[in-house]
Order: sequence, then C-alpha cells, then structure tokens
Amino acid sequence: MGHELRPVDAAIGLGSHDLGVATFAAELYHAGLFPVVVFSGGNSPTTAARFPRGEAVHYREHAISLGVPDSVILVEPEAGNTGQNVTLSRSLLAGHGCRPRSVLLISKPYMERRSFATCRKVWPEVEVVCASEPLEFDDYVRSIGDEKLVVDMLVGDLQRVVEYPKHGFAVEQDVPGDVMDAYDRLIEAGFDSRLL
Repeated sequence: MGHELRPVDAAIGLGSHDLGVATFAAELYHAGLFPVVVFSGGNSPTTAARFPRGEAVHYREHAISLGVPDSVILVEPEAGNTGQNVTLSRSLLAGHGCRPRSVLLISKPYMERRSFATCRKVWPEVEVVCASEPLEFDDYVRSIGDEKLVVDMLVGDLQRVVEYPKHGFAVEQDVPGDVMDAYDRLIEAGFDSRLL
C-alpha cells in the first residue's frame, strides 16, 4: 500500500504461514509505533502443522522472544479469515478498554491491499495504516522456500481483492489493467492452487 508508518493507537498482526508478521510487529513496537498489539489467527490447512496451537499463540511467543512485553500483547485465537481477524480483534481490544481511532494492520506483503479493503468494510470508522516486512520478492521467496506457492498466494490474494467486494466482504479497490492481464497469464500458466 505504501503507507507511511506513524504512531497509532493499536496494532493487529494478521496470522499467516510464517513468523515474519510477528517479527516485524516486534520491530515496530520497539520503534514506539503502538502501545498494544493483537495477534489474530487460529489455524488453517496451511498453518496447522507449523503452528499447532494456532497462529496467534505462536506469534505471541515469538514476539516475546524478541523483547515485546507480554503485558502489551492480546491473543485472538479464533479468526479463520481477514474479516474475522479485524472484527474479533476489535472486540478483544474493546473488552480490554481500548477503542482505537487508528490501527496498524501488519500482514504479509501480498496481503496489505486486501487487509486494508477488508478493514475499511468491517471497521469503517477507524483510520487504517498497513505495513509488512520490507522484503523484495526474491527474498520473500527464499524465506518461504517455494516460488510456486508464493506466486499461487499472490494470485489467490488478487482474486480476493477483486471478488470479495461483490460479496460485501471488502471495499472495492482499483486494479490496473496490466495487473489483471498478468493475473490472467499466471492462472493460464497454472498458478491456481489458492483460487477460490
């Protein structure tokens, strides 16, 4: 999204298949960008083997190992999709007396636009800033170890950016024609394991 990082009232680390979100959340916490972070995410077929106790639980433990105080971490262990990440995190924050006017969504690089569009739909009154690890594509592929899987995830995420507004799950986003052309070519080339 290219958002400029700035201090916010709370952060939400969106669960996924690796610890990069928790690592970056710890870095941003130490930089003083937020006073409280919610790690949100249960399990999925993609993450169950790696994070058997749930994404949020493992993220919390990793952030603590990086010096984030346990007292500033909330764990939301039920979410199974991005809409639930946001709505359940909002409820958890409210239950702890925090009603933020601004939130920082921390996600994988390919998820920023979809997490932004989802948050704008389900929590329209909050100001949203998006962030992800500053990784080049090749570095991200190396960190995952599977180029086809990474491209499949990118293709699947773009499909959701396009399709979810039609179902009321997100606000519409402008997708340039050359991006849609590349998307079509990637599907034709077989990068389709993450499609709806």
